[in-house]
Amino acid sequence: MQTPLTKNGRKIAMGLKNVKTSLPTISKELERTNSSREFLIKNNRAVIINCSQAIISIHKKDLVTAKNKIKKAKEQLAKLKQKAIGDLGRYVLTPEQELVEAISLLAIIEGKDVPSYKSLKVSGESYILGLLDCIGELKRQVIDTIRVGNLKKAEGLFDMMENLYLMLYPFATYDKIVKETRRKLDVNRSLVEDTRTILTEEIRRQKLIETINKTKK
Repeated sequence: MQTPLTKNGRKIAMGLKNVKTSLPTISKELERTNSSREFLIKNNRAVIINCSQAIISIHKKDLVTAKNKIKKAKEQLAKLKQKAIGDLGRYVLTPEQELVEAISLLAIIEGKDVPSYKSLKVSGESYILGLLDCIGELKRQVIDTIRVGNLKKAEGLFDMMENLYLMLYPFATYDKIVKETRRKLDVNRSLVEDTRTILTEEIRRQKLIETINKTKK
């Protein structure tokens, strides 16, 4: 028979002995989880910053710096993942996404294959969102390339930009699972069409100039 609590609460009911032994263990587990969570929140921004700086360097054509920043971001992300166990994995989604964006942009600029999500060791969600963000950076690359008069390269970059968008478009179906997918796709549709207009106008302008020059001869 269980021993009830006394009126002044000094006697612990025998029925709670398992609770008494369980709670300290749970407390320690939660303390470790909270410590890991605070570590992830504090340090994931370092990965994001390095990836952002890598993208800026790519646009400046400083690929050496870009590669160094990406290497550093990879190392930092690896340390984060050691703490991102279970539900804490959500704290590395944004850093992974930024890394995918930077690495994909660099690969495209260098004329290399964009790595798979398995080779990058990132989640499928981060991979999709990172590629969607890369489309916006490709628009800037197209415009910068037009500015220096390299239309052929600009057309190649635009083709890559459009094909990437078309490949990712079906993932709008999974918007409830991969959040932001539909919104990013809507934004990217406008980016693709705007870039197409800019490129088409420049091609027409160049053809007009060529025609005028031929007429003068």
